[in-house]
Amino acid sequence: MFSKLTALLQQAVETDEEPIQLLDSFIGHWKGITNYYIVTTDDTLPVKQTDIPWRLRQMLDILVYEEKQMENGETGPCMEYLLQHKILETLCTLAKAGYPPGMKQQVLLLITKLLGQIQQPLLPHINVHRPVQKLIRLCGEGPGSKTEKEEVQFLTTVCAKLSQDPYLINFFIEKKNPADYRRLPSCSLEESRGQQNHASGTESPASSSSQGVSCSQPDQSPEGEGSQREQNLHSALLTLTASEKTQYALKACEGLLLLAMLPEEVAARYMVESTALCRTLTNRLSDLYRLIPDSVDPGQVEVLGRVNWRSHYAASRAEDADSFPGKEAVMSCFSWLDYCDQLVKEAHQVIAAAVVQEMRRCFFVKVLEPQLLQVSEVGILSSTALLMGVMNHITSPRLLDELVLFLLGAEREAEVPMDPACHQLRYQLIDRCNHLSDEISMATLRFFEQLLQKPQEHIIYNLVLRNLRGRCYIGNSTGHEDRAVESEQLEENEDLEEDPFFTDIYTGSRFPASDWLVPPVTTQEATKADGKPEVNRIVNSFLCLVPDAVKTSHLVAGCGYDTYLVDAHRMFQGCCINAREWKWPFVPSHLESSDPGGIFYEGDFLKVLFDRMAQILQQPYDLNLQITSVISKVALFPHPHLHEYLLDPYINLAPGCRSLFSVIVRVIGDLMQRIQRISQFPSKLLLVRRQLMGLEPEDVVDHATLLKAVIVLEEFCKELAAISFVKYPSEPD
Repeated sequence: MFSKLTALLQQAVETDEEPIQLLDSFIGHWKGITNYYIVTTDDTLPVKQTDIPWRLRQMLDILVYEEKQMENGETGPCMEYLLQHKILETLCTLAKAGYPPGMKQQVLLLITKLLGQIQQPLLPHINVHRPVQKLIRLCGEGPGSKTEKEEVQFLTTVCAKLSQDPYLINFFIEKKNPADYRRLPSCSLEESRGQQNHASGTESPASSSSQGVSCSQPDQSPEGEGSQREQNLHSALLTLTASEKTQYALKACEGLLLLAMLPEEVAARYMVESTALCRTLTNRLSDLYRLIPDSVDPGQVEVLGRVNWRSHYAASRAEDADSFPGKEAVMSCFSWLDYCDQLVKEAHQVIAAAVVQEMRRCFFVKVLEPQLLQVSEVGILSSTALLMGVMNHITSPRLLDELVLFLLGAEREAEVPMDPACHQLRYQLIDRCNHLSDEISMATLRFFEQLLQKPQEHIIYNLVLRNLRGRCYIGNSTGHEDRAVESEQLEENEDLEEDPFFTDIYTGSRFPASDWLVPPVTTQEATKADGKPEVNRIVNSFLCLVPDAVKTSHLVAGCGYDTYLVDAHRMFQGCCINAREWKWPFVPSHLESSDPGGIFYEGDFLKVLFDRMAQILQQPYDLNLQITSVISKVALFPHPHLHEYLLDPYINLAPGCRSLFSVIVRVIGDLMQRIQRISQFPSKLLLVRRQLMGLEPEDVVDHATLLKAVIVLEEFCKELAAISFVKYPSEPD
């Protein structure tokens, strides 16, 4: 019993003495550091050749161990000693003095690990956040700094702590003249935040930010402009994002993104109005764009794909930098644009709005627009390819809205032919779809095809829907009411099979006609009072539009109409998802009476598409594919006016008005005259189709352009039939 009692007493004594021993050891290491400056006379000896780094590590280890031994998050004696004796303040002073050489690096490492490994909140303590502020001012010295690695680690650690406790950002917002803040709207933080202070040496974030942030004009007081102001957290990170070492630049970008995401409005306004954030992001994007050589291959730019900014920074660029001239410049530009896009998407709305406006003013207008309006064919091709890359990298709704308004303008009223007040850039882009150079036309059509796939309602409305709003393409107000009766009479009195333009559908489909031509509603429901034709009649109209004499798909396996149904359904569902929030009507709007003295104008965009479609028999195969692809994208949008104007063959058109169906009918008429002059037309046409499918070796065939156009026309009509079939039930489920 005596021995057990002795052991218990000894254990109790050791438990009481352990904190005292830790404190003595901690104080001993600190005195060892201070004694070095007292007894050492050589100020050129590097710090790594002294015992200072070892003693700093020992002090950190003691603090971490002490915290683990404490209960209920209490502050231990060693931590109290660190705070009360302002040890971090002293270390930051030594780091600024650079004595001994390399001391800044050691202090950065110590405070980084201290903030990262100590679990209790340290930044609210005045004797922690003030030295941290001083140390931040020593960061971001620019290229060539020997402490870039330690600076990035330190700054990103601070940002991580701020993301956990956003109200702490107020400690890192520079105070201005109090008279400036009396003009501000109320944007102070919750005063209850101040209750989270942990000790008497803690400064209240609410009180430190009670003066607010100046809401003056953005360009009045940002960093830069040749000033010699000391760095702050934001400017240091901005400087390090341009580091030549990509891993450091990546970490700095991540830290800046964390700051932009903070929910505190005061911090957001500060970043916009008192830092160079917006200007730095935009200027760097503009500079990177200008570094792209004029000789860059547009085709290589288009196939480059999306460049993720994180992957780009992390990847080794040496292995593929020479794959085509200018690739690294293009990737660097797109990578930075991808970063800007993510920042706009995730940042506080105040920051996002300011960055977007700056990008429009300094990048879209000053850099992109002059490139897009040039007349050099080589320049047009490269600038269009780069524009497609820019558009592909913009996914944030706010930035996409700004890009669309820049490209197309904000107009939503019906277009007037040859309007001199129209949006110049929009006019030029649309006009290039019918350029003398087929290559430029194809590049511009690819651009519009990609643009139409963006989830932004103003795109399709500005290009097409605003001209169809009044339904002035319909000949008279009674056209729809009379159409059902006319359709019945036509069905009873005429046999379409006798018309070479409307022969019966061909066989060879995987599905019998009785299966895939059945409308999604019953016949009684399909023949409604509004005169809307049944879906099987619309589908048949497109399938029978190309005469049997020029059809070849039924002679080759796997080329039936049904092959388009799956893709049409998938793409239509994607369009419906995008249009879900656009609140489009499910039925056509009230028919407006058109101006008797005027002619319906389909708009510049549809006009150029119809004009190109009318020339399909004379155009190259690839260009025809691109034209039909763009028209298909337009037809897929779930708007009743588009379905009526583009996909309803029975529409009663106003005088002088044309529709997609009427354009194709005229092309078919021209085609039937042309083929009379081609000997062995059926065999040549089948040979060309098999060549296009890779079933026959490439060989020169007479009239190849016309024969390929016939194949495109047949496939396009099948695609339109499939789109009509999936779009017919326009009412909601």
